[in-house]
Amino acid sequence: MNRFLLTSAFLLAAVPAAFAAEPAVKPVVWPQLPPKATASNVKLVEPHLHVNRAGKGAPRIALTFDACMGKTDPRILSTLVDHRIPATIFVTARWLRSNPETLAVFLAHPDIFELEDHGQNHIPAVDIPTMVYGIPAAGSPQAVAQEVKGGADAMIAAGIPQPHWFRGATAKYSLSAIAQIRGMGYRIAGYSVNGDSGSLLPAKMVEKQYASARDGDVIISHINQPTHAAGEGVAASILALKAKGVQFVRLQDIPEQGDDDTTN
Repeated sequence: MNRFLLTSAFLLAAVPAAFAAEPAVKPVVWPQLPPKATASNVKLVEPHLHVNRAGKGAPRIALTFDACMGKTDPRILSTLVDHRIPATIFVTARWLRSNPETLAVFLAHPDIFELEDHGQNHIPAVDIPTMVYGIPAAGSPQAVAQEVKGGADAMIAAGIPQPHWFRGATAKYSLSAIAQIRGMGYRIAGYSVNGDSGSLLPAKMVEKQYASARDGDVIISHINQPTHAAGEGVAASILALKAKGVQFVRLQDIPEQGDDDTTN
């Protein structure tokens, strides 16, 4: 017993010394950040995005959809495919893992679907610790970089071409994160019409939101909530816009203008 106690005491004394001997590892690229920051001290922006207006003739509208996590709304997907309506889909690595069948549909219709980066784990692209709509932000430049790169890496591994656009979770950003993401080679996709408020609106309210779209608008909606009533409104609204002669475009097809240095 005495020998055991002596040995334990020696090990306990040695552990702190071993850790003290290790040099502190400091970031090579990004500076150290303060340990915490309150939401009131973090300036967040929610950039707008417009595509070039058509002017005379049929109005031009870009449909964009977030595939955050979960499954796929067949009401929206079938409407886009059956009526050959172009759309830009922002996918996360989490969503890709759960939806191989839908991904196959997207890849089978490259003339309809443009696939872009929505991140690795659907984490807000804010490089300071804070909460956005109750979701913890990335919290550091390193974590922002991982969210962007992790999403792109998952897309490429799934057979999707290298993305050129990024839209973060919640579509809110810190200005410094915008500069960082732009430095990684991405445009950042804002929007000008919120079609479904995170897929939480009732169908009739979604239809009102879509009906408010004008020439050059970029609409954001969600394609990953098949049980929500919003999806019914999205599908009906797309067909209503089509009946009005709207020209649907993808972000890759037309010049655009974004706030807060997100595209310029």
